[in-house]
Amino acid sequence: MAKGGKRYRASAQLRNESKKYTLDEAITFLGNVKRAKFDETINIAIRLGVDPKHADQMVRGSVLLPHGTGKSLRVLVIAKGDKEREAKEAGADITGAEDILQKIQGGWFEFDKVIATPDMMGAVGKLGSVLGPRGLMPNPKMGTVTFEVEKAVKELKRGKVEFKVDKSGNVHTIIGKMSFKPEQIKENMQTLMESVVKAKPSTSKGVYLRSVTLSPTMAPGIRLDPGIFSAT
Repeated sequence: MAKGGKRYRASAQLRNESKKYTLDEAITFLGNVKRAKFDETINIAIRLGVDPKHADQMVRGSVLLPHGTGKSLRVLVIAKGDKEREAKEAGADITGAEDILQKIQGGWFEFDKVIATPDMMGAVGKLGSVLGPRGLMPNPKMGTVTFEVEKAVKELKRGKVEFKVDKSGNVHTIIGKMSFKPEQIKENMQTLMESVVKAKPSTSKGVYLRSVTLSPTMAPGIRLDPGIFSAT
């Protein structure tokens, strides 16, 4: 039985499954696939040559994509006083302190990203069991635990993305929308991959970039040649 719907199958016929594409070829492929009625997200999956079971081989980081993600994020800032006002002026969608934490404890999750000031992390940390599994726990390494609230909010709104290797050694994130111009997709992709390569642990031996796959929401994935990103 054929996999996927009519649109998916039509796009799959354009793909050479045995080939590893250059970045320019991959972007051309994205431009040729049959579009859905909505603006599809372009996802990237990167398989890394690391063992996440070892703490010294964890790969995580964040990067500000030059053309954003095309996605509107609801940013929550947990702060008090002047920092809460700073968050509101910077464009945060939701702000608060203990009142917001109580709502989250009660099962409210109408937000996409969380920023917290360091003085609030004692209280925020108590919700680690509910925020952590959803990828919402603020982290100083990601720039989401900070007193530089204005900068953090504006970067998330402009298209800052986080990446973290999962237990299988894969990184999944988004790099834009199908409506983006080819050069915008390319620049976002190059910026992300540079950051992932720089995050290579010194203890990682052998091939670091094992595979790189791009895929729109409603179309098949296309494999890229990892060698084009200058990492082994």
